Amino acid sequence: MRARTEQRRRSPQRRRRTRRDAALFLALVAPNLVAILVFSYYPSLYNIGLSFTEWDFVEPTPEWVGLENYQDLFTDPAFGQVLLNTLIFTGVSVVGSIIGGILLGSLLATKLPLTGFAQTMAFAPHMLPGAAVGTLWLFIFDPNYGLSRWLFSLVGASSPAWTTTSDWSLWAITIAYTWQRLGFVTVICYTAILDLPRDIYEAAALDGAHGWTLLRHMTLPLLSPITFFLSITGVISAAQAFDIISIMTGGGPGNSSSTLSWMVYEEAFQKFDIGSASAAATILLVILLILTFVQVRVGEKKVNYDS
Repeated sequence: MRARTEQRRRSPQRRRRTRRDAALFLALVAPNLVAILVFSYYPSLYNIGLSFTEWDFVEPTPEWVGLENYQDLFTDPAFGQVLLNTLIFTGVSVVGSIIGGILLGSLLATKLPLTGFAQTMAFAPHMLPGAAVGTLWLFIFDPNYGLSRWLFSLVGASSPAWTTTSDWSLWAITIAYTWQRLGFVTVICYTAILDLPRDIYEAAALDGAHGWTLLRHMTLPLLSPITFFLSITGVISAAQAFDIISIMTGGGPGNSSSTLSWMVYEEAFQKFDIGSASAAATILLVILLILTFVQVRVGEKKVNYDS
């Protein structure tokens, strides 16, 4: 009886404490939650709504057209080229930066002379604005005066017109973007490699494992969580790349270097077709959601398999 009476006395105090903790939690979370709702979810939902309309920024209200914008996109041959460009640009830049980042991170982890300077130089491209990176690579790819001309002259060949021909423009922006992201991936991989358990490497070295064998059978499996994170963030970032494309090629010649992110800008602010731009942005959103879901599922299966 005494215990029950004491518990009843405590219950109001416990409820007040719970309400106070809940109020404090909401007060701390509310600013971030409101910012996410206002600046992330609402624009996304509003964009999806605009994709079912026709609007040119001039008419006072958008006109409802249903699925017409999506039908126009999927029946336009140029849209298929844009999708393929997006896939190539994203895939090559993500895979290339991860492979290069792991190799450079492993090299930096060997404690060679001037490692600190090398780390700074490796991370520097990531700190540069995309417009600066695009301008730098425009000079490098210049077929008359750039570094590309000199490199090709070493083998007796002439430099291609990287940014002005449809055969090379997509590869030009892909190389530039991969170089910019490589520094970030390198530093992440370098830090992760330093945190790997040294005793495992020492045991493997005693068994005669060195160099490529250690990298393939030890470093890569242990870095799988990091590569999983870098692949997700890399896909999202590459699919939304804009500034390098704007500076280097403008999506051209034709649609040879146009991606979905550039198409959204072109449809909205050059052709003033807001409905088509919103439909393209919605398709990009769906593709990113699907890719992220697949990557997360694959990562979960790998974790369950390893455990």
